[in-house]
Amino acid sequence: MMNQFSLASLEATVKRLGVALQPNGDEAEREGVLNPATAHDRDGKLLLYPRMVGPGNHSRIGIAEAAALGASLTFRRIGYALEPSTPYELRDKPGGYGCEDPRVTFIPLLDAYVMAYTAYGPDGPRIAFAISNDAYAWERLGLADFSAPGLPCGDDKDAAFFPEPVVSPNGVPSFAFYHRPMLHISSVDGCAAVPIILDLPPRDREGTRIAYVPLEQALIDRRNLLKVAESVLVLEPAQGWGAIKNGAGTPPVRIEEGWFSLFHGVDGRYDVEGRCIGMSYSAGMVVHDLERPDVVRYRSPLPVFWPETVDETHGVVNNVVFPTGIDPRPNAPRSYDIYYGMADSRIGLLRLDVGASASAAAEESAA
Repeated sequence: MMNQFSLASLEATVKRLGVALQPNGDEAEREGVLNPATAHDRDGKLLLYPRMVGPGNHSRIGIAEAAALGASLTFRRIGYALEPSTPYELRDKPGGYGCEDPRVTFIPLLDAYVMAYTAYGPDGPRIAFAISNDAYAWERLGLADFSAPGLPCGDDKDAAFFPEPVVSPNGVPSFAFYHRPMLHISSVDGCAAVPIILDLPPRDREGTRIAYVPLEQALIDRRNLLKVAESVLVLEPAQGWGAIKNGAGTPPVRIEEGWFSLFHGVDGRYDVEGRCIGMSYSAGMVVHDLERPDVVRYRSPLPVFWPETVDETHGVVNNVVFPTGIDPRPNAPRSYDIYYGMADSRIGLLRLDVGASASAAAEESAA
């Protein structure tokens, strides 16, 4: 892990804009509408891809189109991007199954949209990919292949692609995506697992990694996006916040300083006597080097937002903010609409404005 924090600080302001989408009474959404991907179609229309959860934790990935309603947006459901249908998305065991927590990235070099999502099937959660030429009709590519020697292989979540090729730690031009291999202990009741997890060295807990797929092979055949060649830990859990685990949030976007994204971190909640009473999910910022994203240029020493409103503190899973969609605002540099899961029940929207870059600040100071 090559962490070289060359950015001393990165300022940001957050403004909550309310609930963007919530269950509409349909049985297929009874257990929540949450954790959406975002993308713009070929005509520029904003789309959300929410995880829609029915009885028994049966998850589908929907499609909702944005439409203006006065000064705000409303979203109209138009169907499903993916419904569980393959063996790796279906299972008979308790705990649910399906297609969960998508992130969508348009990759210009492929001239296609790539969706990374969690396929929850008979072997547990696994990373799967789908691809689309128009952002509406999706073709499954399959499960990410981590079978190469030395790679983490097993339960995995929170995948999101970088939009442009990068260079891997071994110097190979590659497509890259976030992922978070899981510890089986984390499936134990949250509070029971906390002391066991916190006794582990931080790098042995669940942390954000970047996986690399060689560019040349992927350009020959898109299905080679599945063949992971390298993986490196880039964000190990920290003591300040996110001590239990962290994982990717939004796909990265390019800013002057590097690849910018939000990630999530998990901490315990404790009563006045120090007893664990649950978990809390917060969100922070990270900036990676543009060429070598395993080099982390900045990481939030504190969260930029955390559960505060009733919709964030009370739901299917209490005290969760989980950013998954990032939409750069037109004609507003370094300003983003962030779509996030609220307590695993609804989708929230907030406006994130990132402070001026060092070069812009220097120009302003000189003027």
